Amino acid sequence: MNKHRFNESERKGVYRAIAERRDMRHFLTDPIEPKVLQNLLQAAHQAGSVGLMQPWRFIRITEKKLRIAIFKLVDLERKETAKALAEREDEFMKLKVEGIMNCAELLVVALADKRGDHVFGRRTLPEMDLASTACAIQNMWLAARAEGLGMGWVSLFKPQALSELLNMPVGSKPIAILCLGHVDEFYSKPMLELESWAKAKPLDEFVSENSW
Repeated sequence: MNKHRFNESERKGVYRAIAERRDMRHFLTDPIEPKVLQNLLQAAHQAGSVGLMQPWRFIRITEKKLRIAIFKLVDLERKETAKALAEREDEFMKLKVEGIMNCAELLVVALADKRGDHVFGRRTLPEMDLASTACAIQNMWLAARAEGLGMGWVSLFKPQALSELLNMPVGSKPIAILCLGHVDEFYSKPMLELESWAKAKPLDEFVSENSW
């Protein structure tokens, strides 16, 4: 008997959130209650981080002009990505890759400046600041699903351009644009799978024992 184990209904809730989390692109414009948004940010902030460095920074976008400017940056990179995909260019351009103009809340997640001051856990793996911030984003994603909210991670942008737009300090780096909001329904499978862009592979192809 494990006294630390959650009860059955709590465990089911955790696994359900993980299984039903989706990278959402379609949103309703209904606002999110301030308390719920605060809870999601707190969930993100409770993520584990190497050396307790807490490298994440969250920028809430509330100005319409700024949201439009961010959309333009993403749309520009969407077109550049399509060209880079060569024979799949037309197919890619048909995909909906963001929900920036429709979601209730728009957040930019960035790596903080002065991360080089943190050596604990990063001396040989400096990218652990990125890994830690990804954990924060995943926390928010799961909490959002539990709250019945959709979230989408947009990575189609040039970091330097977004950094300049948001007046970020030297040494910081934006890594995600998060679209957050109510949805009509959650995708039954990852959207890229539903659109026949890619297919998820089974777990046994990613697990080995004692060697690669």
